[in-house]
Amino acid sequence: MNNTPATDVSELARLKVMHNGQKEKLTFSDTEFERRLDGLRRIMAEKDLDAVVLTSHHGIKYYSDFLYTTFGRSYALVVTAQDSVTVTANIDAGMPWRTSYGENIVYTDWQRDNYYFALQEALRQRGVTARRIGVEDDALPVLNRQRIQDAFPDAALVDVSLDSMRQRMFKSAEEIAVIKDGARIGDLGGEAIRDAIREGVTEYEVALAGTEAMIHQIARTFPLREVRDTWVWFQSGLNTDGAHNWATTRRLRRGDILSLNCFPMTSGYYTALERTLFLGEPDARSRELWEINVEVHERGQELIKPGAVCKDIAHELNKIYVSHGLLANRTFGYGHSFGVLSHYYGREAGLELREDIDTVLEPGMVVSMEPMITMPEGQPGAGGYREHDILVIGEDRVENITRFPYGPEHNIIDA
Repeated sequence: MNNTPATDVSELARLKVMHNGQKEKLTFSDTEFERRLDGLRRIMAEKDLDAVVLTSHHGIKYYSDFLYTTFGRSYALVVTAQDSVTVTANIDAGMPWRTSYGENIVYTDWQRDNYYFALQEALRQRGVTARRIGVEDDALPVLNRQRIQDAFPDAALVDVSLDSMRQRMFKSAEEIAVIKDGARIGDLGGEAIRDAIREGVTEYEVALAGTEAMIHQIARTFPLREVRDTWVWFQSGLNTDGAHNWATTRRLRRGDILSLNCFPMTSGYYTALERTLFLGEPDARSRELWEINVEVHERGQELIKPGAVCKDIAHELNKIYVSHGLLANRTFGYGHSFGVLSHYYGREAGLELREDIDTVLEPGMVVSMEPMITMPEGQPGAGGYREHDILVIGEDRVENITRFPYGPEHNIIDA
């Protein structure tokens, strides 16, 4: 063993084992993570893969519970027929090992290609000679894909992103419990926002009230997990025209249309509460548009059931907008799946309520109903109207887990 201190970075280790501290309590049980990995290994068997190299936030999080912060560095979860190992950057030290299921390899910054060397070493240590490696083409930059190919020149890279996405569409009982907690916390954020609304307050101040309420509740509900990524989009006036418009310094005025959007992130699991409100009584056209959107929202909830087809739901709801001459004002699809996703990672695109999606709804799926229309500036009722509920599809019933009320009877704020 060489105990001579290094005098140059080229002499420092390319890889490390950083079992620093103890494994922490994860979001889910070991049984749950083995269930997920077993599902991925079935995909591996069907595609004749020797290993899978997952590189996306959603892929790594789903199968290991580790949610990385990239800052220009690459991360991976290498899964073989026997085990799994996260490949993480030295800047994170022992945290990835403490907060993940499975083993961990740390690569250092001292050589530019250490990350790809670590991928090679992860398989070499496990005695795997890779002929076919699964990768996630839905979230893998072309340059990174080529570098992985260069690291394994004799292996074929095979996309597993759609198969993995299909697995993630079906939630276990443990997952649904986390999603229900998220919906409950979103409702609490909505209540804090409603209490903060008054004439003269800024959008961002209202958003902060909702964010703070949700973060405190997340910390109480998940006391041993990371607290991160929760946010609120609170919009007023014309800033309601888009679903993803961030809060500004605009001050609320009486008569404003408002949009409340709470996003509690519970250990990487996204849930949402979205509601239209008005500060004071809306004008007649605004109320009419609001009520039309509520009609679509309620009809959409009725249509979500086992056996329904995503595109059929979209076509049926379009008829209501058509009858009011509003189809062109529809902003996006009618809903989407839930699970490991966020505004900067993840999406189960095969489970969206759109005209081009032929997925059949099945028990174990969780979807939203969230119709939205936008009227442009200069037209009566200008602004964006949106409601959002989360529905869990069971064998014999569909449960709406959103409790915050919607519509003019509940969300005209007299403050």
